[in-house]
Amino acid sequence: MTARTFGRVAEAQELQVDALTGGEVRSSGLNRTASLYLALCKPRIGAMVVVSTAIGFILASGGAVRLDLLSYTLFGTFLSVAGSACLNNYLERDSDKAMKRTARRPLPSGLVSAAHVLGVGTLLVLVGVSLLVVKVNLLCGFLALLSSFLYVLVYTPLKKITWLNTCIGAIPGALPPMGGWAAATGSVDLGAWILFAILFFWQHPHFYAIAWLYRDDYNRAGFKMLPAMEGKLERALLQSVLFSLLLVATAVLPTAFHMAGEVYLVGSMAVGLFFLYACAQFARHGDDVSARKLLHASLIYLPIVLLLVVVDAQWV
Repeated sequence: MTARTFGRVAEAQELQVDALTGGEVRSSGLNRTASLYLALCKPRIGAMVVVSTAIGFILASGGAVRLDLLSYTLFGTFLSVAGSACLNNYLERDSDKAMKRTARRPLPSGLVSAAHVLGVGTLLVLVGVSLLVVKVNLLCGFLALLSSFLYVLVYTPLKKITWLNTCIGAIPGALPPMGGWAAATGSVDLGAWILFAILFFWQHPHFYAIAWLYRDDYNRAGFKMLPAMEGKLERALLQSVLFSLLLVATAVLPTAFHMAGEVYLVGSMAVGLFFLYACAQFARHGDDVSARKLLHASLIYLPIVLLLVVVDAQWV
């Protein structure tokens, strides 16, 4: 229920998608081609982006959900996310060759044409954004295009330039629920910004844990991920705790601004303390065991918080 986790938030799921290229792609003909392009679209990440978009839409609708509008919103969003994933694969095809976990992807393996992936990715983004503009509204389409632009043309190249790429990449990762909110209301109100902030803060400790676990791969590819950079682990550990504190504080805002009730508040605080403890353990030990526990805690935290806010919103 998060972003590529979510919009990117979910690179943990991307690790599992890579396994697809080692199995189904050995089939022949149309099924083989479909499996290859499905892997390039990172469907699990797309599914989580769709879920977070739906949550924004439902909360903004106030119980009066237009199913036709929601369907167009989710389909257009999924197409744009799938296209962005293809373009990301295209831009990072050489770097993927250097990393063990990505070397078997379709592009570095030479199983698909780079030019074809570029074309398919561009087409999917354009079709998805156009669908949102025509069938939903201009603001929703703009947010989808902005997310694709930041992810593909800003975050992706920044990964080799500065460790701040994580912070920049968290922006498109946090935009999906805002897009859902805009689809339902035609605006981005305070509630949309609160959802954005929750996803934005969550992504930092989530991705720092991933970057530490796969530090050797990232270093081989030349990616400047803060926990993987020499002498920067302490800074990453400190930031993990800082962003987790900001996350726990931000997570009370849905109750404070009457988006949800006390059930959400108690539940979000409980799971927030669990997540904060995992961050503190990572900061204390800075090893693979604590990083993996933090990663698992992050994948537990976000779905629970988003589920609670949707369920409890019906009772407010």
